[in-house]
Amino acid sequence: MSATDRILNRAAQEVVAGSIVNLGIGLPTQVIHFLPDDFDVQIHSENGILGAWKQAQPEAMDPFLIDSAGAYVTTRPGSSFFDSAVSFAMIRRARLDLTMIGAFEVDASGNLANWKIPGKFSPGIGGAMELAQKTRRIVVLTTHTDKKGRSKILETCRLPLTAKRCVNRIISDLAVMDVTPDGLVVREILTDISDAELQELTEAKLTFTGAEAANDGQ
Repeated sequence: MSATDRILNRAAQEVVAGSIVNLGIGLPTQVIHFLPDDFDVQIHSENGILGAWKQAQPEAMDPFLIDSAGAYVTTRPGSSFFDSAVSFAMIRRARLDLTMIGAFEVDASGNLANWKIPGKFSPGIGGAMELAQKTRRIVVLTTHTDKKGRSKILETCRLPLTAKRCVNRIISDLAVMDVTPDGLVVREILTDISDAELQELTEAKLTFTGAEAANDGQ
């Protein structure tokens, strides 16, 4: 199993039947493909869909039916469509049960930075700010390190924040970690790595509570 599939497979286990879920642009949007076709969940898209479903096959693409990332999607029976004002009213009234979101950085206090790297182009903070502040539960999906091998899970974020103290759980390609009042607690190990090796790859201090390994053989 690849590192990406490891993240997505574990992330799919966070989705509770009957819930309303937003899947952020990038890696989180792929979680939907790890859910059973008949799974009872309503996927919310900021551009105005409740009941979005898996990406459409080329022959079934509707140019008028896209999600907030611009992907051609299908919809579930009972889905609904609305304008951005209604969509963000749902977010601001805390109607969403779960948002999965990517990160440039996330820290031990649950602060999230996922919208801007100084000196590089950014289209703006967008809906991530609203989702991070108002969703009942935020789960970050991210590789444990960046392309240069530097930890993305920090003691304190250094990039501009999307929202403060918003993250509940972090799922990386290596481990599942919860944000607690006492810092980051490792709940599961997702690959063949020791506690010491995981800490070496993590800037933030980790607490280990007998986390069970889920070795995929990689």
